[in-house]
Amino acid sequence: MKSITTTAKTVEDAIEIALKELDVDRTEVEIDVVSKGKPGILGIGSEPASVRVKKVEFKSDNDSAKVAGEVLAGLLNLMNVEAVSSLIDAGDDEQSGPEFDIEGDDAGLLIGRRGETLQALQFITRVITNNKTGHRSPISVDVEGYYQRRDQSLVNLADRVAKRVVRTGREIELEPMNARERRVVHMSLADNEDVYTESSGLGTDRRIVIIPM
Repeated sequence: MKSITTTAKTVEDAIEIALKELDVDRTEVEIDVVSKGKPGILGIGSEPASVRVKKVEFKSDNDSAKVAGEVLAGLLNLMNVEAVSSLIDAGDDEQSGPEFDIEGDDAGLLIGRRGETLQALQFITRVITNNKTGHRSPISVDVEGYYQRRDQSLVNLADRVAKRVVRTGREIELEPMNARERRVVHMSLADNEDVYTESSGLGTDRRIVIIPM
């Protein structure tokens, strides 16, 4: 398993740096907080936060796809929504697990605000499936291609704002985003030589700041 240790002003910033370097999201790693850091007094005696992030070992097989499909179907039934899930990719290695897409009259209800309901559904499906199979599998759950559309929208937004930042020479703060969305923006601008990105804020108010070089 690949692991790295990163430091930053806060634990959240250190985690995001590690996720960018490993090119993963939080569901694919184990996080150990080495130090929460100290703010110090007027900057004197301050210490950075430090985290050790380890990429977990996944195993993908037909058993995971079958069990995950049954788990997801059961969850949809318990939620009493008019929607069905379909396996669109069984995944054939440790990097790509089973991928499911949900369609139906009530499918939109499963997305939630900023995709929060969908993220929760994917998390629960992963946990139950992993417990049943005895190993971890990178299961993905989407609703009528929501993630693909959302990711492309974020990439387009990041590109537009980055150009404005370069033109005006002023940093711009984006709307609050969850960890997955922030990672998309970070990665989309990672190779941009004119700007760099940082995260600010706490909890649900955490957001990306695009800053000129």
